[in-house]
Amino acid sequence: MRRIVLSLLVLGALGAAAGAEQLVVYTYRSFVKWGPAAAIEEAFEAAHPGVDLVWVAPAGGAEMLSRLIAELASGGSGADVFLGISAMDLPRALAHTVFRPYDPALIPNLAQVPEDLLFDRTGHVVPFDHGYVTFVASDALREDLVPRTFSDLLRPELKEKIILQDPRTSTTGLAFLLWTVARFGEDWTEFWRALLPNTLTITKGWSEAFAMFEAGEAPIVLSYSTDAAYAYITAGSLRYRVLTPDGEAARLVEGMGIVRTSEKADLAHAFLDLVLSREVQELIPTSQWMFPVNREATLPPDFARYAVLPEVPVFLDPAYAAEHLEAWLDQWQQVLGTP
Repeated sequence: MRRIVLSLLVLGALGAAAGAEQLVVYTYRSFVKWGPAAAIEEAFEAAHPGVDLVWVAPAGGAEMLSRLIAELASGGSGADVFLGISAMDLPRALAHTVFRPYDPALIPNLAQVPEDLLFDRTGHVVPFDHGYVTFVASDALREDLVPRTFSDLLRPELKEKIILQDPRTSTTGLAFLLWTVARFGEDWTEFWRALLPNTLTITKGWSEAFAMFEAGEAPIVLSYSTDAAYAYITAGSLRYRVLTPDGEAARLVEGMGIVRTSEKADLAHAFLDLVLSREVQELIPTSQWMFPVNREATLPPDFARYAVLPEVPVFLDPAYAAEHLEAWLDQWQQVLGTP
């Protein structure tokens, strides 16, 4: 039975299910609302009769992680697994000892995950999907103005034609900030200064930015490399074009781990293995609009045709980024003159 359990109802839900063993998974809201949660739950409960898989997903990923950290600090949590931790949040989770080490022998499908996607070298978190942040253009942009390089993004003809997101409040915005740091090194602020005249606005989140883009307020937006696939599969539209300046895009990887206080390690490992199975991974493209991490998963033909894998995925080491992030955000605010 699929359920979304609101935060204040967790204990009640646990009590109501007395007599049935439960595996409680904390995740973010959209994974349950639009993602493959229902299919995972059905498959898990079929494989483990008498076990009730309970999703707890009242908020976004970062907020859910904060909640889990607070619960552990105050004496314990009902969570057995956390699904949806980003690479950037990994140092924070490790600092608070949120997860216990996983046993690779109990996750056979982990062998199908490419080495370069294993972003946690401490052995606590395994990836379950990945995607890429980059620029997307609409068909309102003239062909001769389509940027193919970072230099093209600075052309004066693109004045106020680009919508960005705030790296302090947006996952995509933060990904772009880290991307520019990785590409330009100490000169990354100079690129931002040059880009500002072409920036129509910097929104707090991706949703606002994409809504403005869809409304035609600007022909270029910072978004995802799967947007063209999404538009074609859901609406039959080819109006979006994914851009990868100089072949690059910023890689996002999401992971999952077993909460250190869980007393259901075997079930938790079985859950991780199921999520990495080919069957579940093949649901990722058209529910999460991300790429699967299992190399044996087959992509839907239209997703494979229109979703873009960049030639050069850009990914900063999470520990290095976490160490410098506060200083980079201060510099970014100085460039923009924001408080």
